[in-house]
Amino acid sequence: MALASTTASRLISRRLAAPLPPPPSSSCAAPRGGARPGPRRFAVRWEGRPRALLGGFSDAGEDASDDEDEEDGPGALSGGPPRQEKGCEDVIELAAAAFSGPERWDVLGLGQAMVDFSGMVDDEFLERLGIEKGTRKVVNHEERGRVLRAMDGCTYKAAAGGSLSNSLVALARLGSSRASSYPELRIAMAGSVGSDPLGSFYRQKLHRANVQFLSKPVKDGTTGTVIVLTTPDAQRTMLAYQGTSSTLAYDSDLAEIVSKSNLLIVEGYLFEFSHTIEAIKQACEDAKKNGALIAVSASDVSCIKRCHSDFWDIVGNYADILFANANEARAFCELTSEESTMSAARYLSHSIPLVSVTDGMHGSYIGVKGEAIYIPPPACIPVDTCGAGDAYASGILYGILRGASDLKGIGLLAAQVAAVVVGQQGTRLRVKDADRLAESFEFHLDNLEFCSDAGTDQVPNL
Repeated sequence: MALASTTASRLISRRLAAPLPPPPSSSCAAPRGGARPGPRRFAVRWEGRPRALLGGFSDAGEDASDDEDEEDGPGALSGGPPRQEKGCEDVIELAAAAFSGPERWDVLGLGQAMVDFSGMVDDEFLERLGIEKGTRKVVNHEERGRVLRAMDGCTYKAAAGGSLSNSLVALARLGSSRASSYPELRIAMAGSVGSDPLGSFYRQKLHRANVQFLSKPVKDGTTGTVIVLTTPDAQRTMLAYQGTSSTLAYDSDLAEIVSKSNLLIVEGYLFEFSHTIEAIKQACEDAKKNGALIAVSASDVSCIKRCHSDFWDIVGNYADILFANANEARAFCELTSEESTMSAARYLSHSIPLVSVTDGMHGSYIGVKGEAIYIPPPACIPVDTCGAGDAYASGILYGILRGASDLKGIGLLAAQVAAVVVGQQGTRLRVKDADRLAESFEFHLDNLEFCSDAGTDQVPNL
């Protein structure tokens, strides 16, 4: 496949068009053409009662390393003295301060803000509770309580999670690597959290991971949660309690943030709620007017099937980049399970400039202009597949933001990021791994040694 190399330089010039205050960022965008027709943590572990977190809890010690996923937490769950949590006024002040941050954000994520409870369970645990293995289900308050009670005594982690924040944290870690000479990427997220302790936990953990959560807390709101249950075969089952995470208002504050962003990524889970569709459309419209790149993550097969027309309305008219796994890509195309992942990637790339489709142990594809570039999977012993697609997306975005034009090279980086996350317990890319990956990426980018057979696989005209 031969794609014009001039498209890569045009993308880079778009990213460099808007000036940034010092230190300079490598990602800016200039206005693009009209619409096209349609056819991303920080974790700390406790052993004890997970439901105690829902009422009030204390954080792990401030001197804990960002790489310590296995730190036991003092306070409410382990008997130590409670630490003073930030009050609602303090959190509002923190959010307001973020608004006076950089002149522009390199990446703004728009999605659900959810606190994850993740733990290892066996098949018998799922059977006892009548939970179908490998699915994602929206639960109510009572169902959530029943599962958390059953987890009493289990080892688990609580994290500022959600699919989008997994990608953003990984991207921030790559973009602020001490091993790289690139300027630091400025990453932000907007969403909805309550004024409860979990909302404070979410905001503070993203802040410590170099992701600024810009939205103010919803007064008297309840922060959403996701219970992630992983079985020994590395399959994950997710139970989501939406809380206030399903609310999204496109107000003047959010409009201002969007206007200051070079790349907007929208999480597909937001499409599940009819009242958020208009807010998504307004954000994409403003992002497009201001020359930002727009990415959409598919998020979930059942969500795509329920909201197929809404997805295509946004993706077909606004998206420059689409992230999906094989089943999600087929759902977009309304293809049967017998159709190949490559076919889905090719089909989607006729309507979307760049399509990223992951297929687990079978590798992944990057679709461009009706063609598909195959990305082989790195050698990896899977421990937990949760967050693999989120990590892969961060690698794709990192490569584009750093000015790489070799799509296969970008895909190989993304596959390496995903492999690191799959080979560990938990969805957060650790700082030390981000440093190693960023250093390797910079070396190969500077020496143009990504892949000898991919010299003409260039970033398309986004």
